[in-house]
Amino acid sequence: MSLSFRNRIALHYMLATAITMAVAFMVIYFVVEGTVYQNLDADLSYEANKHTEEIIIIRDSIKIKNKKEWEEREHREVQVNPVFIQILDADGKFMDKSPNLKEDLLFYKPNEDHGGHFNATLNNRTIRQVQMPIEENGEVKGFILAAMSLESSQMVLLNLRNVLFFSYLILLVGLYFISRYIAGRGIIPVKLMSETTKRITENNLNERVILPQNKDELYDLSSNINELLQRIENAIERERQFTSDASHELRTPLSILRGTMEVLIRKPREQSEYIDKIKYSLSEIDKMTETIEQLLLLARLDVNSKSLDKSSVALPTLIDGILSKYKKSITQKTLSIVFDNQTAKESQVPQYFSTLILDNIIGNAIKYSKESTTIYITISEVNSRIICRVKDEGIGIKEEDLNYLFNHFYRSEALNHKNISGNGLGLSIAKKSAEAIHATIKVESKFGVGSTFTVEF
Repeated sequence: MSLSFRNRIALHYMLATAITMAVAFMVIYFVVEGTVYQNLDADLSYEANKHTEEIIIIRDSIKIKNKKEWEEREHREVQVNPVFIQILDADGKFMDKSPNLKEDLLFYKPNEDHGGHFNATLNNRTIRQVQMPIEENGEVKGFILAAMSLESSQMVLLNLRNVLFFSYLILLVGLYFISRYIAGRGIIPVKLMSETTKRITENNLNERVILPQNKDELYDLSSNINELLQRIENAIERERQFTSDASHELRTPLSILRGTMEVLIRKPREQSEYIDKIKYSLSEIDKMTETIEQLLLLARLDVNSKSLDKSSVALPTLIDGILSKYKKSITQKTLSIVFDNQTAKESQVPQYFSTLILDNIIGNAIKYSKESTTIYITISEVNSRIICRVKDEGIGIKEEDLNYLFNHFYRSEALNHKNISGNGLGLSIAKKSAEAIHATIKVESKFGVGSTFTVEF
């Protein structure tokens, strides 16, 4: 049977409460039953002991003293719960009995422990009975049997059992509807979440689940759903951005390649012309490959930025490695590198992201520096933060372009330096990498004089 979430909550709550109530009601019933029997047994034991003093033993005979007074007392007094007394000898043979027994006899248990209480019947009516030994000089001369009616006590217990049973059923039914109502109120936030998520589509990812007022499990669930929606929105936005960037950036080189190929097949040409055009096409393919790799890197930084960097490296060692990579370009432009490490100890930084940051910054410094100029690289430490400055004497950046410097594909004064290769993605990668390790990048530049990039790890 398939039940709704609301009914399942109500049913589970009702079952748990039903078990608790059943245990509680059983305890109540057995405690009352035990108390009734305990009081009845105490009265029986008292009556048996009291009437033992009214017994006379003459050799092998045991009789009740003043039996006529006993009969007269019974006639004078109205006994609500009379006590029946019976005397037996040591062998269990009848000796005497109280007048109220008339023609009836109490049941004798030969194997019953002395002083033991048990239920029996008298004239088809339930009684509670006790049999106790009659002793003289340490020798058992006989037994005294005392009994009282058990019907009134059993009626009380029966009424109690019926009341508990029907109360149990009524309470369970009422509890089910109450718990169902409470469960319905409790899952209202879940219904709101469901309605909200139904409205969310690929084109409507900005809507969020309303957070409940109480910061409980439902609040955490709503918050987690909102975070999931945010991640999905970011992923789709990255996909759109990647598609847009790739189509934007690859359209031109693909058109160039197509035009070049079409020119080559129009008519036979010299081998040198084919070689030149093929080399040119290969260079365009290399540019496209580099652009795609950088776009994929940007997408990967957005998705797995926390899991990519697991090792650290000394910052001077990292910079030496980057300078070695660009050694050929430095030599071709006859650049001077001034490297000043002002820290007393080796400064450790996250290897992967720090490499991406400084590789792009130092690479740009070399790329945009004028020939025979100097690049200054300084490492210092301020308030437990590692500061790395890269200053060049290059073409510089206009002040109005500084705010757009880290945007995808943005290149300041790109038309004025077509001879310098690039696609405007390097600083975007550096910015994303800095955000991943909570570093900051600051830029100071004067057009025509040079630029200074400051990275604070």
